[in-house]
Amino acid sequence: MSEAKQRSGPLVGVRVVEVAGIGPGPFAAMVLADLGADVVRVDRASDVGPGDPPLQTRVLGRGRRSVAVDLKRPAGLELLLGLVERADVLLEGFRPGVAERLGFGPDICHERNPRLVYGRITGWGQSGPWAGMAGHDINYIALSGALGAIGRKGEAPVAPLNLIGDFGGGGMLLALGVACALVERQGSGRGQVVDAAMLEGSNLLMSMVYEMLALGDWTAQRGENVLDTGAHFYDVYETADGRWISFGAIEPKFYREFLQALGLGGEELPDQFDRAAWPGLKQRVAERVREHTRDEWEARLAGSDACFAPVLHPSEAPDHPQNLARENFIELDGMRVPAPAPRFSRTPGRVSRPAPRPGAHNDEVLREWGFDPSEIERCRSEGALRP
Repeated sequence: MSEAKQRSGPLVGVRVVEVAGIGPGPFAAMVLADLGADVVRVDRASDVGPGDPPLQTRVLGRGRRSVAVDLKRPAGLELLLGLVERADVLLEGFRPGVAERLGFGPDICHERNPRLVYGRITGWGQSGPWAGMAGHDINYIALSGALGAIGRKGEAPVAPLNLIGDFGGGGMLLALGVACALVERQGSGRGQVVDAAMLEGSNLLMSMVYEMLALGDWTAQRGENVLDTGAHFYDVYETADGRWISFGAIEPKFYREFLQALGLGGEELPDQFDRAAWPGLKQRVAERVREHTRDEWEARLAGSDACFAPVLHPSEAPDHPQNLARENFIELDGMRVPAPAPRFSRTPGRVSRPAPRPGAHNDEVLREWGFDPSEIERCRSEGALRP
């Protein structure tokens, strides 16, 4: 089967060069590959070795091919720029100025290919006093206010994995920016730079909280607000078997169902949004929830509008009936992993291949992208292409 026939999705026909990195860049490349793009990852020549790809890249690295290039050699840089000439998109995730120093910054790439969409992602942004500093998700969401808003009253902030900075505010917005730039290019005929920063993406994801703060509907104290475990109707509760369930019954009609489910519907209770009453109501809810196991609550509330769900561990989630019915998880390289999303009615995305070993597709990709065989051999003989 040809490479084009292996792919499916609305981005079939789009060629992406991904300069290997970690975290949000690979995630953005995975999303584009899942949606049909032909993503070629340019790995470091020093990463070439026998065996399977590294464990940390087996999911985020799915759906693309790999060439292994020594970018510190002139022939290696020229090979990368040759790929850029034939590509629609370049993705890189270096600190500000590094791609320019290595010789493939936006100006050079656009000289070679004016139609190129140059996607780049950093933590703090390309400029500003913190631009050159190292950091990770927890640091970027700390500066956005997101980390400071997550946690229970009187307790330390809680890091929400690395979902907000790396993946939601970082890689996902980079993928969206690239898709938007490709749409714009259809009219202008010109590429542009998509400058994504995890700090700025985290800020954007906090838009509703900042609106509520400005309107006086959000307090500075963690655990006192509707969405941060302050409210009795938006929290998790321990069940009789030591597991957990969640409720999110914000709207009045759902709140009534929530009270009915707990056997509190006929009682005279304070107003739903009376914050002074929340601690006492939370205790009442906790006592009721502890009367049954998690599975018993799920059986009782199946089909309900009480805004309920069991709290599942990642080892459990793929087997939940809703995930099974929607085929939300797939088998890949011996693992059960999330399926491509979102879904398209005519051009569904798919995972075209497992993650590659660095350099596994050197000749295949370069021949397919129009490199002369003698040029490929010259790069190999000069140590720019491995193996």
